[in-house]
Amino acid sequence: MNYWINSEATIFIIFNKRINIMRNFLTSVLILSALVFFAAGCGKSGKEVKVGDRQSTTGNVSGKPLSVSVSESKVEWLGKKVTGQHNGTINISRGEIYEDNGKVTGGTIEIDMTSITNADLKDAEYNAKLINHLKSDDFFSAGKFPTAKFEITKVEELNDPNKPNSNATVTGNLTIKDITKSITFPAEIKIENKLLKAKADLDIDRTDWNIKYGSGKFFENLGDKMINDKFSLSFSIIAK
Repeated sequence: MNYWINSEATIFIIFNKRINIMRNFLTSVLILSALVFFAAGCGKSGKEVKVGDRQSTTGNVSGKPLSVSVSESKVEWLGKKVTGQHNGTINISRGEIYEDNGKVTGGTIEIDMTSITNADLKDAEYNAKLINHLKSDDFFSAGKFPTAKFEITKVEELNDPNKPNSNATVTGNLTIKDITKSITFPAEIKIENKLLKAKADLDIDRTDWNIKYGSGKFFENLGDKMINDKFSLSFSIIAK
């Protein structure tokens, strides 16, 4: 009798151990899958941009310039990591957009990288630490490169039922940390009575501009310290 009881107890212990091993294995697989998912950029967001070599900006501009209203325009940013996310704003320092017969033909928008703010951290000390880190050489090197710039090289009409909130495809040169890449993305542009309103939401891979800190592409064994390569920018531009 005792033999059977002991045998059943042994079988029960072995069975539980196997269940725990399987549970731990599945947990590890899920964690690994999550890390790969974040490393790959959190999947497709529908806001990805096409990135290419710098384009020529000469000979494309016609019409009259509209001055970007820095008080009414804004740039919002969102960055994600394995354990959460942060968001904030960046100021536009100046800009002008050329309009010819109701169409955008060119323009330049300059962004003050020293003006980066964070909106989600309420603790003043942690907020300041994050902002100082973003301004450091790990990220945007705001002391060395205080201005980022976007130069419009081409705007084409867009009729895509999958992008109902966009009526134009914008191509331009984006310069961050003195590195310039051509980007193409959908946008909504309206021009009425010499007033331009433009909106665009885009996801940019920061490593294309040599911002590699915490990137799973370049560093191993980051675990939950890994930061998403892609960050989101939302532009809302008013020009008069």
